[in-house]
Amino acid sequence: MTRLPDRHLFGPGPSNPYPSATQALAAPLLGHLDPAFLDIMDSACDGLRAVFGTDNRRTLPLSATGSAGMEAAFVNLVHPGDVAVIGVNGLFGVRMAEVARRCGAEVITVDHEWGTPIDAERIQAAHPNPQLIGVVHAETSTGVRSDLAEVAAVKGDAILIADTVTSIAGIELRLDDWGVDVAYAGTQKCLGVAPGLAPFSINNRAFERRVIDPRSWYLDLGLLGGYVGEAANSKQRTYHHTAPTALVASLEAALDTILSEGLEQVWARHGEAGAILQDGLQEMGLELFAAERYRLPELTTVKVPSGVDSAAVRSYLLNRHNIEIGAGAGEFASTVWRIGLMGHNARPDRALLVLAALKDALANA
Repeated sequence: MTRLPDRHLFGPGPSNPYPSATQALAAPLLGHLDPAFLDIMDSACDGLRAVFGTDNRRTLPLSATGSAGMEAAFVNLVHPGDVAVIGVNGLFGVRMAEVARRCGAEVITVDHEWGTPIDAERIQAAHPNPQLIGVVHAETSTGVRSDLAEVAAVKGDAILIADTVTSIAGIELRLDDWGVDVAYAGTQKCLGVAPGLAPFSINNRAFERRVIDPRSWYLDLGLLGGYVGEAANSKQRTYHHTAPTALVASLEAALDTILSEGLEQVWARHGEAGAILQDGLQEMGLELFAAERYRLPELTTVKVPSGVDSAAVRSYLLNRHNIEIGAGAGEFASTVWRIGLMGHNARPDRALLVLAALKDALANA
């Protein structure tokens, strides 16, 4: 049997899971109709409400990756003729616009320079009365945070959909306080769980405006509400699909670890590790890519120095130090590195490890 290498992954993909999440994956499997699993599902939904900052009873882990969360939002909310204003400041804004288009929306993109945050005033000016507005809270491709509260303040009657894949459990996120109607995420970033689930939350206002019998049966939120019982104290469920029980158990364990540490303490830990990394990179003479006041602590983007082979440095880090960092996205694939300190990796010692290894790689790759 081939033994997988013990990598330190500091790219934009899956972080090292919290130990409890790993243990849950290794536990004996439960059936998807086992009462014990239903209790785990209820607990996971409660935990997701806490990390999303919401009381939405329709908050659940969809049995698919984060991109399915994106599709679930639009396939359930786009009616024929609906206008969707999408803020684009990176790869996942581009993807959001494409998903909205395929669901039948009249899409108006508000394009921003990559590396800069979404401008709420430009979103407001794009259309006088859109039905939907979509923005990425933490753009994974550029390491930039946008202000959801500012966008919500100008949404009018529109439903605000937020991509929180890289922000959930990494930086402050308060759906209810900020006025976000729908949010989706992934498990593989700051939650520290293997990829394969899409945390999802929709408030009553958005749910009441949903499409009845949307084109996707699998992602029909009207059916999924009965599947999870919609509220933790409801045991009345309808069969919808076979849940990935091990992944849900792993998510529940990770959420318990996060909330036991304290959500604000977890945010602060990500902030401290990110600050150490970013300060250290600049002390090395490297230039950060994202706009200064909007840099994500959990995902740092740094410009590859002129004359340096990006792929060679990344390969050296992987083979010499067992550290994987990510390449840039789109046109910045060879000119930007993306370094993630997420979940269990959001610690000062990991930041210092990356800095030392990168210094060695730049000198010897």
